Amino acid sequence: MTESEVTFEEQPTRDGGRIGIATLNAPGSLNALSLAMITSLHAKLDAWVDDVSVHAVWLQGAGDKAFCAGGDVVALYRAMTQSSGGEGEAAQAYFEAEYRLDHCLHHYPKPLIVWGDGVAMGGGLGLLVAADQRIVTETSRLAMPEISIGLYPDVGASWFFQRMPAGVGLYLGVTGAQLNARDALELGLADRVIASEARQDVLKALERADYRYPHQAVREILRGFETRTLAPQAEVMPRLDHLQSLCDAADITQVVRRILDDPREDAWLAANRARLAAGCPATAHLVWRMLCRHRHGSLAETFRDELMLSVQCCRHTELAEGIRALLIDKDRAPQWAYKDVASVPASYIDGFFMPLWDAETHPLADL
Repeated sequence: MTESEVTFEEQPTRDGGRIGIATLNAPGSLNALSLAMITSLHAKLDAWVDDVSVHAVWLQGAGDKAFCAGGDVVALYRAMTQSSGGEGEAAQAYFEAEYRLDHCLHHYPKPLIVWGDGVAMGGGLGLLVAADQRIVTETSRLAMPEISIGLYPDVGASWFFQRMPAGVGLYLGVTGAQLNARDALELGLADRVIASEARQDVLKALERADYRYPHQAVREILRGFETRTLAPQAEVMPRLDHLQSLCDAADITQVVRRILDDPREDAWLAANRARLAAGCPATAHLVWRMLCRHRHGSLAETFRDELMLSVQCCRHTELAEGIRALLIDKDRAPQWAYKDVASVPASYIDGFFMPLWDAETHPLADL
């Protein structure tokens, strides 16, 4: 990592304190998170917790296209295809660091504002959802599109999907559906819509705030900039009954069949059907299995299970094949291990859930 891939600054406040500002600064890759970026960001967040003069933290992405489009899957692909049996170690190092960072954000004791302008997908959505104050703008586009690369919605998705209306998390997981700012508000993925052009004004107002009660001060400032009228028309809630009817089935094969056979003429639904049809059949099973496993689980339990599953995904063929087709060799469509969801044997999916550690030796046992 070059120093410019994640930058830190501190802006003074009127009482002599400071606001810590972290910027994911890799706009050429839509601010995709590398392991080094994750490690550097986590270290600085810990330092700001211990610094009593830092009142609040602001996390943003550089450029005008994305907050963060997800993890650096190209680096993960290289580890999976170029190492000699070391893909498991590389995957564990990356995902353990990522999930530790996400867990830290969920429990951050100081006001933490994430400016979710532009694309926030995959690992980027994991960062946004975890914050104390989650800001989206009129340009925000959110998704968990792992169906397209043979992974599964991670970064705590099996936990925060459970907090949506029944069936919605499953639908989002198997289709990779894109959401806008209003969807984010209505599904509990964001707290406020603020105009993208107001970013500097919001920061200036935060510098002038009274931080005797930091969380209250930040909420009051952000509330003053809230403009929900800017949010586009929702995609999910107007279709809620329909989405729930598609996902109300006994198994994932029936759910996928209903979605793909849905005759409704609707551009948003059609895009989701196409993504599912081209996506990895095994991923649909992983989404279903993880939602079943974490119906009543804690966030920490979800992260521990995700670490095991993510490492297993790197040991199987689907993830490398999906990344290859999407980003490396785009002229050749992905050759998934099975042609459709109905063809995937339960024994194959069982292999993804073979334990790698026991409760005492799990790398995230301390969460």
